[in-house]
Amino acid sequence: MKTIAYITLGCKLNYAETSTYARILADKGYRTVSPAENADIFVINTCSVTGHADRKCRNIISRLHRRSPEAIIAVTGCYAQLKPDRILEMEGVGLVIGAEKKSRLPEIISEFGKTDRSGLFHCPYSGIESVFPAYSSGERTRSFLKVQDGCNYFCSYCTVPYARGKSRNIPISSLVKQAEEIAGSGIREIVLTGVNIGDYGRTTGESFLELLKALNEVDGIERYRISSIEPNLLTEDIVRWIAGGDTKFLPHFHIPIQSGCDRTLQQMRRRYSVAEFEAKINLVRELMESPEERGTKVFFGIDVIVGFPGETDEDFKETYRTLERIRPAYLHIFPYSRRDGTPAAARKDQVQESVKSEREAKLQVLCKQLHTDFVSANIGRKASVLFESTEKDGFISGYTENYICVKRPADSSLIGKTVEVTLAPEDIQNSTESPS
Repeated sequence: MKTIAYITLGCKLNYAETSTYARILADKGYRTVSPAENADIFVINTCSVTGHADRKCRNIISRLHRRSPEAIIAVTGCYAQLKPDRILEMEGVGLVIGAEKKSRLPEIISEFGKTDRSGLFHCPYSGIESVFPAYSSGERTRSFLKVQDGCNYFCSYCTVPYARGKSRNIPISSLVKQAEEIAGSGIREIVLTGVNIGDYGRTTGESFLELLKALNEVDGIERYRISSIEPNLLTEDIVRWIAGGDTKFLPHFHIPIQSGCDRTLQQMRRRYSVAEFEAKINLVRELMESPEERGTKVFFGIDVIVGFPGETDEDFKETYRTLERIRPAYLHIFPYSRRDGTPAAARKDQVQESVKSEREAKLQVLCKQLHTDFVSANIGRKASVLFESTEKDGFISGYTENYICVKRPADSSLIGKTVEVTLAPEDIQNSTESPS
């Protein structure tokens, strides 16, 4: 029996896809081992959202080859789609599997010989038409369900449309069946993931709200979370339906703003203004929070980029003031990374790395304060916590509906169960891991 190890970089969408590869290859007779062990095959599912992500992939390839020179290294994911030749030149790499061949990865690996160097599978952007269905497994409480792939937005800094192709989706009927499989495995929470999930329905004529309503009827799943969704695609109809009270969808939203400055948003080619973004946040709070809960019940995680080309000190200050005013529960902060082939990369007014670092540090301080304030405002309230199986230092932890991490002394009877608790300061685990 051949051994195989998986390394996943980047988003939860990659995580769902890697988990699906592992299930399929296990059925084909491959035994999964830890990446820390020697394996016959290493599969690296890559990210390419930043230059750091690219370097991390190359470093992992080099390290694995030095440690296990006879192993086959197979590379897939966004970096494999964008820079296949660069990867295949690296010593030890046997397969580079582009986006169009992703669904065939288990079959390709099964057929591939160690000495074969013909394994370059690469399709340009225009050729990516298929959708690889995927969901994560192996955890006892939460699964990431891929509902959509690709993006049509072409923001000026982003290579994802080139790496993932155009927006396309899996039919609702298929996703309901996958959700039923997930429920049958004992998992109680599903996070919907994709590249631009609010754009759901491009290839089937269905809508994202129709998908939410169908999944809501799946027996055995107690809770759903929506991962990153564009603010212009989080429609009032969706918010009103979730706020209606008879749904399993939780008061938890991950929404990218990227900049709190309208001038920068326009140059990024984003599809909303600061006022429109803020109005959407206010709408959610108005519909999902009572007056006494205002600003404390719904968890908002917000993506923001610092140091976009041409961002002045005043532009950054405007972004800072916007975030102070909106008061999300958490900030996901990304220094701008120059990506080959994008309009932003060609600009002459690049921001110095030292300036990016200074701005990132300021937002990190703000993030810590915002999250502390959000958690503190929830102390004394009743909440439902779904406890997970991971034990650390004698404790297990789980998340409330609005994504506050709660710890309890390790008790196996709590794992996979939703328990009502009254939040106390000593219960709070300082964790802001993103579910998306």
